[in-house]
Amino acid sequence: MIPYEQQNTELIKEFNRYVRQHPTIAEQIPDEAIIILQLEGDEAFNARARQLAENRRSEGHPIVFVKIKQLQPLRSRIARLELQQVAQTGA
Repeated sequence: MIPYEQQNTELIKEFNRYVRQHPTIAEQIPDEAIIILQLEGDEAFNARARQLAENRRSEGHPIVFVKIKQLQPLRSRIARLELQQVAQTGA
């Protein structure tokens, strides 16, 4: 199981990419909002995120829940590469 902090960091990166590709989403998020990511099907992650949101509620910022319904598999963006093996010396 991926620790909450690591999983949240990965989801934040994905959400940022998504928003850059779909700028109209950003227009729907109020200024200074606290964004809480929820991952469909991962209740442990979601419960932890909701708990952290409750802890921050008193800050007075709007809270926006973002439910991620599906993630595509991670893929490399490398189109081509070349390997060159270097011979070991004096073993």
